[in-house]
Amino acid sequence: MRIVTLNSNNEPQRLQKALAAAGIASRRACEDLIVQGQVKVNGKLVTELGTRIDVEKDKVTVRGVPVVFDSNRVYLALNKPKGFISTMADEEGRPDLSKFVLDYDRVFNVGRLDGETTGLILMTNDGDLANKLSHPKFGVEKTYVALIHGIATEETIHKLMSGFELEDGFIKADRARIVDQSKGHTMIEVVLHSGRNRIVRRMFEFLGLPVVDLVRKQFGPIHLGGLKLGHTRQLSKVEIGELLKFSEGVKPRAPRPRDKNAAKKKR
Repeated sequence: MRIVTLNSNNEPQRLQKALAAAGIASRRACEDLIVQGQVKVNGKLVTELGTRIDVEKDKVTVRGVPVVFDSNRVYLALNKPKGFISTMADEEGRPDLSKFVLDYDRVFNVGRLDGETTGLILMTNDGDLANKLSHPKFGVEKTYVALIHGIATEETIHKLMSGFELEDGFIKADRARIVDQSKGHTMIEVVLHSGRNRIVRRMFEFLGLPVVDLVRKQFGPIHLGGLKLGHTRQLSKVEIGELLKFSEGVKPRAPRPRDKNAAKKKR
């Protein structure tokens, strides 16, 4: 994201200038977006080019996607390896997530994965967004791929989706499907919105199918894609916009996975 330059006395600035500085488009193109009725300020449609905004207080959307003016905001995707605890500082001295964000200040993780689970974790310094995404009322869907020991059947899928009681309450998957089976193992994709501790592993343990390997492929609208294990990447402007929409209760269409090879295989 590009740096937005405020006036020295923090006076409101022209809307098209602020949009251009935020990297939306050239100033002329931003003027066209405003005139065409593609821009809203605090939920109200704006078509006047003389409109001025306070980038620190006003909420602006372009074609429904929120604009981030604060260049100090950080939004990252991390492909967490095994053996790392989902915290920024572990009291027991175990490997934590801080080593993956050494170049960023005050960045923290959104949600958790147990030490043996790999895959997508979002990292940010946007506390408001993190709190919203972590709150149970938003029901953020997470997609996991589990390799289990044993041969699952359609009855297994039915049980996952119809639900059952665990020691901490009822649980069921939103969606589930068998991906592959080979040599006494089954790969199953599970989608659920619960954030309870080790919930996927405990669901399969209840069914007598222990998890051998588990990876989270998606968190809300964000895909892991082809991100390498132990690496991070900055979210794109589109992905950030989708996350902000999601945090406001709007369930947007998810951006396409960044793994181009995977996309080709689906065709």
